[in-house]
Amino acid sequence: MTPFDERVRAAKAVAADRRIRVTDVEDRLGTRFTVDTIAALTRLFPDKQFVWMMGADNLVQFPRWQDWRRLFALVPIAVFDRAPYSAQALAGQAANVFASSRQANRDARSLADQTPPAWSFFRTPLHPTTATDIRAGKKPVS
Repeated sequence: MTPFDERVRAAKAVAADRRIRVTDVEDRLGTRFTVDTIAALTRLFPDKQFVWMMGADNLVQFPRWQDWRRLFALVPIAVFDRAPYSAQALAGQAANVFASSRQANRDARSLADQTPPAWSFFRTPLHPTTATDIRAGKKPVS
């Protein structure tokens, strides 16, 4: 894996939207795993509503993440369409274990207000540029 400081610099370089703020919060918190970072943030900011966002490709491998079931219990989760992983993700272990916690699309806008475990799957227009292309600095395909 690329060193942390290089990943932060790269993320800042591609986060062109002023609403996106890239931080080194994991480094400052001393956390290694997502579940530990989210647990720390929810403790530090109890008045804030957090939603974990990830692509369908990550939902496929989610059961291999450290303490993944606890992450579902900590915050609502938004899963975004990511070809060609979406069908596999929705048929996978994590989706099956938490099937009863999946929110209907009509309720997805209120996901942040839901009590975990709660998750939604968002079908979105798929962009043809890959993450590898973005990291390599290639111009996005329009």
